[in-house]
Amino acid sequence: MNRFIVLLLVSSFLCVFLLTGCSIEYNETYTNPVIPGGFPDPSICRVGDDYYTVHSSFEYFPGVPIFHSKDLVHWRNIGYCLTRKSQLPLEKMRYSGGIYAPTIRYHDSLFYMITTNVDGGGNFYVTAKDPAGPWSEPVWIDVQGMDPSLFFDDDGKVYYTRHEGGGDGYIAQRLLNLEEGKLEEDLKNVWGGTGGIWAEGPHLYKINGKYYLMISEGGTSYGHMITIARGDSPWGPFESNPDNPILTHRHLDGNQFRALGHGDLVETPDGWWIVFLGIRPKGGYYNHLGREVFLAPVKWNEEGWPVVNDGNPIEEKMPAPRLPKYKFKEEPERDDFDGPDLRFCWNYIRNPYKENYSHEERPGYLRLWGTEITMEDQDSPTFLGRRQTAMECRVATKLDFNPKSEGEEAGLVIRGNEVNRAEIGITLKDGKRHVFFMSMVKGKLVEPIRYEEIGNGEVILSVEAKPLFYELFYQINDGAPVSMGKVETKYLTFEEVVGYLFTGVYFGMFATGNGEKSSAPADFDWFDFVVYKK
Repeated sequence: MNRFIVLLLVSSFLCVFLLTGCSIEYNETYTNPVIPGGFPDPSICRVGDDYYTVHSSFEYFPGVPIFHSKDLVHWRNIGYCLTRKSQLPLEKMRYSGGIYAPTIRYHDSLFYMITTNVDGGGNFYVTAKDPAGPWSEPVWIDVQGMDPSLFFDDDGKVYYTRHEGGGDGYIAQRLLNLEEGKLEEDLKNVWGGTGGIWAEGPHLYKINGKYYLMISEGGTSYGHMITIARGDSPWGPFESNPDNPILTHRHLDGNQFRALGHGDLVETPDGWWIVFLGIRPKGGYYNHLGREVFLAPVKWNEEGWPVVNDGNPIEEKMPAPRLPKYKFKEEPERDDFDGPDLRFCWNYIRNPYKENYSHEERPGYLRLWGTEITMEDQDSPTFLGRRQTAMECRVATKLDFNPKSEGEEAGLVIRGNEVNRAEIGITLKDGKRHVFFMSMVKGKLVEPIRYEEIGNGEVILSVEAKPLFYELFYQINDGAPVSMGKVETKYLTFEEVVGYLFTGVYFGMFATGNGEKSSAPADFDWFDFVVYKK
């Protein structure tokens, strides 16, 4: 009788479940990139039904954004691993310096994130019980090399693997003593790759009794690729996959996706997948959005080697993982700055001087105080920005700013780095308030600064972004937007800078006194980021 009652209850529950339509939904397809915008060097780990990625953040603060997903298709930024200056010293850090290539792993109920602060102390790791934070103070372990990764073997040993030796270098490895936070034994060259420059971004895995070492080669540009080797020991010797590289578009000149590389594998209930970076070149130039996050399926052939996307090129629309669909709530298009906390999309340049930012001095506004530091200085100007994450979009802000002396400026900036940027803002010229527009490439003005006199009151500043250009506008009260000029997106790409540019474009609010402390605050009422849907 008891068994009959149990079966009856189960049957009744199933009937209600089916009749109420509570069936599991799955994504049919997904769109690459799965995380758009400048979130390069993705590393991924799985904990149960949850997936987490971390990304390079360079000179921006806070550092190492962390994303969460349940289906590998929809992702949400849940915070940062490095939120304190004690974790992330960035003072006077060069542009595209700072944080390189983090790795995230989960072991014994603890998350580990290991990375490199280039020119800022070297390699370190932090830990957390909750990936959303807080994360621990850093454990500094090595001043040499970059792109560190951790592997936790079944016997309790922990392997620390990284790049060594520059463009002609190799993958090196040591043991890590977690109890003491110190490296042990000598550094050993475990694999030099297949001959491509910059053997970097290593990740070590144990799969079906074999140790697989996956790396990136060819440099993080059009020759980028992922290669893999395997051995019977974490120390090798490692046998190179005869079909290397397992992922590249270096031979596909006309493809919409290029520079694919720097990946990390993850096993799911739907098999293996890989996340990796890539770019979307526009107008013959490197992607001004930076290196973005792509996703592809992985199968294992009869010889035990991974095959990415059945050996085919990566496409924009691809069949989705067979995982229960989980879509996060849409982020609002407008920030009203009504509360004390900023959303996770916002970043500062280097370690901010917090006294120059306020939500309390004028409730409902974000108040910025300009200082002697300018947007050209290798310091932390008064700036709050967010990544451009769509080719076609509109950003806008309403600004209340009444400069009291010439040299005081505030407005909206499109930033590649200190010397490649465009600005539209408010300043004082000849004793009168003006809107100004300027664009700079390699530290030189593209054309003379444009000025237009305006009266009193709040001003809306905006940018219309297209794949090949930006157009900057101002608007007074209910008047029509007035264009102040255009900037070609190519001037914010890898090819047009001095040195390297590893970041993508940021849209931001700024204020400066151009060598002096500003006597007037810049009050931003709101900030819009609107993505134009296809």
